[in-house]
Amino acid sequence: MLLEATECAMTSGERKRYPSDLTDQQWEIISELIPRPRKSRKGGRPRSVDMREVLNTIFYQCRSGCQWDMIPHDLLPKSTVYDYFAKWRDDGTLRKINDRLVGAVRMLEAPSEEMEPSAGSIDSQSVKTSERSGSRGYDGGKKITGRKRNIAVDTLGLLLAVTVTVASVDDAYAARPVMKQLSQSRQPRLQVIWADSKYHNHALNSWLGRQTNLTWKLEVVRRPKGAKGFVLLPKRWVVERTFSWLGRWRRLSRDYEHKTESSEAMVQVASIGRMLRRLAPTGDQPPFKYGFTT
Repeated sequence: MLLEATECAMTSGERKRYPSDLTDQQWEIISELIPRPRKSRKGGRPRSVDMREVLNTIFYQCRSGCQWDMIPHDLLPKSTVYDYFAKWRDDGTLRKINDRLVGAVRMLEAPSEEMEPSAGSIDSQSVKTSERSGSRGYDGGKKITGRKRNIAVDTLGLLLAVTVTVASVDDAYAARPVMKQLSQSRQPRLQVIWADSKYHNHALNSWLGRQTNLTWKLEVVRRPKGAKGFVLLPKRWVVERTFSWLGRWRRLSRDYEHKTESSEAMVQVASIGRMLRRLAPTGDQPPFKYGFTT
């Protein structure tokens, strides 16, 4: 059962606004996606927690990178907010909100396209873990002890799927749980996933051939023959740019979470926060435009 806020936290209208707070327009967009409390046959008290402040507190924690115990006193306490975060992490609410916002952003920024993408990109990022984090491994290629974030994005750089593993897991093997999330039921229009050469793997291709619910093809994007130095490959660069966007949320500067499920949820929180700003920009933020769509 979720704990109620017993401490006297102010509402967003009573305290000084934090840069990570939802604007009225952003709250209007996401409020309809927050699960409603179930009605009990035995009655009981109605929910008294301000859900806008729950989200404001989660966004503050993810954007600032502070510890749960160091959340400012004018926001909601950890005892309340973490319960909602954990519930939404475990029941898929964060993933569902992310998926809905992906469709909304695509319709806004690429109105000639469909809500569901037809192409995407996949990549991984190894990050260090904190001393209190749980499982970890060593990525010999990146010389990093920690965890590996594996994500798939559409051509706008919007998050389609995420999994987190220990850093020692091979990229081609770690890609499998990400790819499973790109099933025909979730992404009915998806035709191709672009990747770099580390996904050119016989075992991965054999595994893909056995997945009847994955109807898209994996296409390895290679550098032009004879190319020297840096070469911009848009089909691969789009996912690297998404990692850069996510890195602006300081909770993701390294992996601070004890459970990999929480690590995945934090990536989803950052993705949701960024898409809300694209759907309803703040006064100092112009609308985002990017032309590479499909």
